[in-house]
Amino acid sequence: MAETADTMARPTDPIGRVLYGVAIALATFGGLLSCAMATIVTVSVCGRYLFSWPVPGDYDIIGILCGCAIFSFLPYCQLKRGNVFADFFTQSARPQYKSALDAAGNALYLAAAIMFTWRLYHGAHEMRQSTEQIAAFAFYRWWTIPFDIFCMIVLIFAIIHTFTHDLTAARTGGSAATPNAGGN
Repeated sequence: MAETADTMARPTDPIGRVLYGVAIALATFGGLLSCAMATIVTVSVCGRYLFSWPVPGDYDIIGILCGCAIFSFLPYCQLKRGNVFADFFTQSARPQYKSALDAAGNALYLAAAIMFTWRLYHGAHEMRQSTEQIAAFAFYRWWTIPFDIFCMIVLIFAIIHTFTHDLTAARTGGSAATPNAGGN
């Protein structure tokens, strides 16, 4: 990427600020889900070891929470340009060239994110029709997918936002962080 994740500043444009605020809220929620997973695993392991009584459905709960947490982190990682960072071959390249490569990478990532969102939607529809539940308790597996789809929609907007900034930087010869200048 043209800039490292540490040097990326908060966006100052209105759309960027809204996206950044939503991404921060989602990432915070994902962190809380991660803490909940750690607590559930700890309680389940201790209960299993000490009392032969684990948390019922702990594997299913952890799987669902882990999926939601991962989706929660994606938009923030994109806005901080921390999803993929491989600049071994482009360290000495001009910022304009790096921004053009970043824009190309964002275009591919955008296509993948749109495809995943589309398939999530159809998968949720099929899961809802099948009425599949977790065996340990009455929880339909499709209930968390609308949240995942929302996270993917926010990710799509974040990719579009970074893509437009990378294109601008590639055209003007500046760094991709230039349009986002502002304090952390």
